[in-house]
Amino acid sequence: MPGKTFGSLVRERRRDKAAQDPAFSLRQLADRVGIEPSYLSKIERDSEKPPGEETIRRIAEELGEDPDALLALAGKVSTDLMDIIRERPAAVAELLRAVRRAPAKRVTEIARQFRDGKW
Repeated sequence: MPGKTFGSLVRERRRDKAAQDPAFSLRQLADRVGIEPSYLSKIERDSEKPPGEETIRRIAEELGEDPDALLALAGKVSTDLMDIIRERPAAVAELLRAVRRAPAKRVTEIARQFRDGKW
């Protein structure tokens, strides 16, 4: 997603899906995620700031995108991650700085090990 804005990525993904399925018109997607079509159009053109977390999550679900990736592209952090950061700010900061230069594949492997309790 390098070089993409939140709006341009949403527009690109929606149009890709609309080419295969008419249920992904701007109007229909806006209706399904609970926003006005004109607002979605403004978001896609980057003339309006990205919506809130729940709307971004609904957009991600409709488009088959990772909600955390879309939230990050929108300059937001999910509520559950903010809670974790607030619980242990120094430890989380140290962890994030340590993995910053690690290859994405290795970070994913480590995250799976933690998730699966194999650490």
